[in-house]
Amino acid sequence: MDGARVDGLGERIRGRREDLVALTQDLIRIPTINPPGDAYTVCCDYLRRRLAARGFDCALIRGDGAPGDSDRFPRTNIVARWDSGRPGPTVHFNSHIDVVEVGPGWTVEPFGGLLRDGKIYGRGACDMKGGLAASIIAVEALIDSGLPLVGALEISGTVDEETGGYGGVAYLAERGFFSPPRVDHVIIPEPLNVDRICLGHRGVWWAEIETRGRIAHGSMPFLGDSAIRHMGAFLHALEDELYPKLAARRTAMPVAPEGARASTLNINSLHGGLDEGFDGFPSAVVAHSCRIVLDRRYLIEETVEEVRGEVVDLLDRLARERPGFAYALKELWTVSPTMTDRDAPVVRAVGAEIERVLGKKPEPVVSPGTYDQKHVARLGRLRDCIAYGPGILDLAHQPDEYVEVEAMLQSAHVMAAAAYRLLTGDLPSGSPF
Repeated sequence: MDGARVDGLGERIRGRREDLVALTQDLIRIPTINPPGDAYTVCCDYLRRRLAARGFDCALIRGDGAPGDSDRFPRTNIVARWDSGRPGPTVHFNSHIDVVEVGPGWTVEPFGGLLRDGKIYGRGACDMKGGLAASIIAVEALIDSGLPLVGALEISGTVDEETGGYGGVAYLAERGFFSPPRVDHVIIPEPLNVDRICLGHRGVWWAEIETRGRIAHGSMPFLGDSAIRHMGAFLHALEDELYPKLAARRTAMPVAPEGARASTLNINSLHGGLDEGFDGFPSAVVAHSCRIVLDRRYLIEETVEEVRGEVVDLLDRLARERPGFAYALKELWTVSPTMTDRDAPVVRAVGAEIERVLGKKPEPVVSPGTYDQKHVARLGRLRDCIAYGPGILDLAHQPDEYVEVEAMLQSAHVMAAAAYRLLTGDLPSGSPF
């Protein structure tokens, strides 16, 4: 690498501190709350105006027919491409623009973009408009650096990551936007700390289970059959049998935090009997239906067939042993675990720049939950993808969410220099860990 000129990237980025702060504040002030999917087009229009003025070819792409898409709440995405005019690879920075609901507990204006003590506050500051802003500053600084560039640089702002990403990265990946030969390397600036490289995530299996009974008068429950009691038997089996098994399993994946290196099961919701929402006195009936939603996170050492089978085996045994026990199972969502190789090109490039810029070895991590890498790998069939960006993951979705300006500057420097390595092919050998 041209060390002196690459080192100049950091100075160039630090000279754009005010621009970085203003850009982050502007993005926070656009309330892209999901659900329902507010202000997606407004946000993409803002990004289009900025990036088009810098010479990017910008396309606004609606996720027609995706979950939640409507004329009132269109699933609008932006893909912006800058081409050097010389043959070479494409490095793509992908950020989601949607944010979760505000929720209670804030002491600052959630969409005010307050700058205080080197931190920018607001919903989405950490997750992940700070990362989006840092990637834009990084790419703009690289283009302006005078370094000899080949290939192309892309920036995308995509939607619905907080609800699965089906109107955003999944929709685009199905149409070739995250596949070779268009794209070779993808960096997702999720908030994972500036010295960490996220290689992937655990798997997900969501299912709704309904136990069934027979309605009867509540004063004579012996004439009916309570679906809630049947569900209680299933919950008892989960507690006594499945939970201990899951807690004993450990993965070789470097999942953070430590507790997520085990298989986990969360009972997402439980409802039985009368419909909720009626504030009068309930009628006296035996529940004929009870439903539960399971959120199972599984390890790369497990298969979805094994995950499903453990639950079905419990249900089938109860059906054999418990009089009247009947159930239905509906699978809601399945995502396979994914983990990029530790010596993949994008890992080596980002790892080398973390060590050079920050003066420390990068830490490999795997996310306990999923993010849009799942669609890049599954639909785009592109394995050279990681998450790397500024911010502290624990602050995501919290009141008084913030991102540190210094972390954004550092990560922008790493992203710019790593992109240059990937474009030029100047990569160290072996894993950086």
